[in-house]
Amino acid sequence: MPRTIGLFLFADFQILDVVGPLTSFEVAERFAPGAYRLILISTEGGAVRSSAGVLLETLPASAGPPLDTLIVSGGDGSRTAMRHAATLAWLGEAAATTRRLCSVCSGAFLLAAGGLLDGRRATTHWRRAAQLARLFPKVAVEPDRIHIRDGDVWTSAGITAGIDLALALIAEDLGEDTARRVAQEMVVYYRRPGGQSQFSALADLGGQETPFAALLEWIRGHLDQRLTVEVLAERAAMSPRNFSRAFTRELGVSPARAVERLRLEVARERVEGSPAPIEQIAAALGFHDPERMRRAFLRAFGQPPQAMRRLARGQAA
Repeated sequence: MPRTIGLFLFADFQILDVVGPLTSFEVAERFAPGAYRLILISTEGGAVRSSAGVLLETLPASAGPPLDTLIVSGGDGSRTAMRHAATLAWLGEAAATTRRLCSVCSGAFLLAAGGLLDGRRATTHWRRAAQLARLFPKVAVEPDRIHIRDGDVWTSAGITAGIDLALALIAEDLGEDTARRVAQEMVVYYRRPGGQSQFSALADLGGQETPFAALLEWIRGHLDQRLTVEVLAERAAMSPRNFSRAFTRELGVSPARAVERLRLEVARERVEGSPAPIEQIAAALGFHDPERMRRAFLRAFGQPPQAMRRLARGQAA
């Protein structure tokens, strides 16, 4: 029996949030006929206008068939949709009967408004992550993730991350080989790990806009060294105490956390793109102990270095 995938739309939805996953499942159906049935849903049904002005025809939520997976789209209209009582009530009912509940981009705001993300880890577009955390303090927002799975609830970052999410769902349903074939057919990257950052560590830490920009660039070029607060403070011509306070206030993370982010970014590049032994990479980037790097990878990316290397090699094959 096909799995029914319902994509939920609202006025001023982002069209790529819908057609990206929709196309992914459509292509998967070619490789596994009968695997999926795809439907578009809105609260009232009928034609729904996207933020680009394109209309898509939908079934009314109350009349739709039972769903295996529900994916809530994002877009500018989420600001209004998250306050629509009938929409939130239906999402609550649907969540109780679907196997998987998902969101793309700001669709997470609808799930959060309905209490469906309470006590769960979730992500959204990085630009709106702080707002999601502020409005819904019961949600553990992780702003730098491509997608996150917490039990049977999946959330993803902005726009094209909906394709990454769909590929992950397809891999769960039909296996990695089929998901990889779908990605190849669509000419997209297979598959950005869910834990991969939405943007570079330097951009995440403020880029050239922070007064510590030069220090961050210096850190990235000296990751093999022992980068203690004292070392960094001396480089910044500040006392360790004042440096630590100013750095954390300006960047929102401690100096140690910033160093680890930069180490992880470079380590991932080398793990995925070079044949160097994992132990050598760990030593060259200041992790020293490969086990320490493995634990850092698990925290940041949800996968150990060896698994990310195998995935990268599979993509290149």
